[in-house]
Order: sequence, then C-alpha cells, then structure tokens
Amino acid sequence: MAILVTGGLGYIGSHTVVELINNNYEVVIVDDLSHSEKFILNNIEEITGKRPIFYPFDLKRKELLNQVFEAHNIEGCINFAAFKAVGESQEKPVDYYENNLFSLINILQEFKERNISNFIFSSSCTVYGQADEMPINEETPLKTPESVYGKTKQMGEEILMDFAKAYNRKISLLRYFNPIGAHESGLIGELPIGTPANLVPYVMQTAAGIREKLNVWGNDYPTEDGTAVRDYIHITDLAKAHVAALRRLMNDGSEETVIDIFNLGTGKGASVLEVVKAFEIANNVQVPYQICERRAGDIVIAYANADKAERELNWKSETLLEDSLKTVWGWQKYLNARIKE
Repeated sequence: MAILVTGGLGYIGSHTVVELINNNYEVVIVDDLSHSEKFILNNIEEITGKRPIFYPFDLKRKELLNQVFEAHNIEGCINFAAFKAVGESQEKPVDYYENNLFSLINILQEFKERNISNFIFSSSCTVYGQADEMPINEETPLKTPESVYGKTKQMGEEILMDFAKAYNRKISLLRYFNPIGAHESGLIGELPIGTPANLVPYVMQTAAGIREKLNVWGNDYPTEDGTAVRDYIHITDLAKAHVAALRRLMNDGSEETVIDIFNLGTGKGASVLEVVKAFEIANNVQVPYQICERRAGDIVIAYANADKAERELNWKSETLLEDSLKTVWGWQKYLNARIKE
C-alpha cells in the first residue's frame, strides 16, 4: 500500500513526504519539476534514510498517471500539484485553471475507476476571500476569492465534495494559511523559481543580497502599521497536520461519505513589517525594503481559528514566528553552500 503525493518535491509536498516516511508510510511522488528541483529527492533520502519512488511527469498526461496506478497499490493521495502565485494567476488565468483543475480531475478519474478513497486536498484560506470577521473558522462563509489562484482552490473543493458525495468516498480539505520556514536540517525549504511571489523567501533573498530590496506591497491597508496581515505557520507543523488528516481518513471504518474541512494556522496574525522585523531579530541581519503599490488579488487580513483541527486531529501549530524564521536562514545558508560547490 502506498500514498501518492503529487507535487511531492515542492515546498509543502517535500516536508509532508518527510513526515509520511517518518510515520512509516510508503510514498510515491509525481512531480513535473516545473516549480521544484530534483536534488530535493536526494535530500529527502538524507533526512529520512529512505528514498521515495519518484515519477517526473505532468499530471495532465493521463496515460502516464494511469501507469503509476497500475504499478502501485495506491490507497490514498495528498495533492499538492498546483500553480500557486497570486499575482501570476491574475496574468495567466487560463494556465492556472488548466493546470490546477485538469490535474485534479485526472487523479479523481483514477480514484473513481479503481474505487480508491482517502484524498487530501491542499486548499487555502483564499477560499474565504476577505472575511468579514477574524479569526476565520470553518463556518466562515466562503466568498469569491480575489485571485484566480484562489478561485481554482475553491473550484477544486467543490469538485472534491461532489466526488465524495457521488461515489461515497472520504476526503479532507485542508485550508491552510501562510506556510513559512524550512526543515530543521536545513536540507529542504521553499525554493522559488525566479522572483519570489511569497513574502518570506523574498525577505530571505533580500537579506542574503540576492535581491536589492524587499517590495512591500502597500502600506495603506486598515491595519496597525498599514501593511497586510497574515497567519504564518511553520512548514513542519503544517506537514504533520497532513499526516494526522490522512490517518483520520484511513482509520475511519464506516461506510459513510466523509468530507473533512480543517483550517490550519497559528491563530495569530502578523503584518508584513512585523515579519521583516522578526526576521532581522531572529537572524541578526538587515532587510532593506521599499513601499510599493498594492498588488492585485491580495486581501487585507486573514488569520485562522484552528480549534477544530486541535479537537479532531489532535494537532496544533507549535513553532513561534521567530523560530520559524531562523529555519529559513538555515535553508538559505545551505543554498549558498550549494552555489559555491
């Protein structure tokens, strides 16, 4: 029996693969390497002592996906295969709809034909849009997301809920907030291709001198310091939640349809400038920045109520913001050393 992890060499995927292996799951990765690097596979092996099975192809290639299911006894899937840059999604909407939804549908076709259940979907707090009240819990009404990226996540959830109801399957929709940090080993972390779309890798690269200045997208939001507020959760905490959600699905012995929905966050918000200051303090470095106009598709404020995950998954985020940002700097030092080799 194996767990299929799509996008398993990406940022969240690679950390989740590590936690799966640490919990004695057999892992099969499919990743087209469009937003990841193959050396991550070696580093997963170095961390865990076990090399996961790896297939490098695009999930839109149905014939290759079929071959994976023929070759392995898949009993569940954690799907991370998606484009995820908010700004880019506004510029390339058709690419995002095609990539994020067609790949999901192809996996579900295999699940339907082979009567497989236990599907975990990498969703996002963007499905709530700009919520009217904070913190956001699972009962907060969904709104049309501000970005195309967010819309693909909301559509993905709807597809999965229809799938579960129609075919009596078990699924878990994990709506997480803003993953940051790196593995404590410093061997895996967020690896943006080109200019980072997320805040913390941009901060990291600016501190390392790769970028001249950090662009802060807007300082006129209705927040304490005028910059946008998010809930930043350490990547290993987040990865452990996926294992807990998978275990819950697989241990459910009922014949009933299961649709689990969980928010994954710390329950605390931090502004862009608070993150910058925390990074400087944690790593004793300077991060020069400049204020720019607001970025299309961004919301003002979002942070989680994750009580349901604590109650039903026995999971809780444990890593403090500064500690998360220390691991980021360890990952950057590793990348610097790779460049020098």
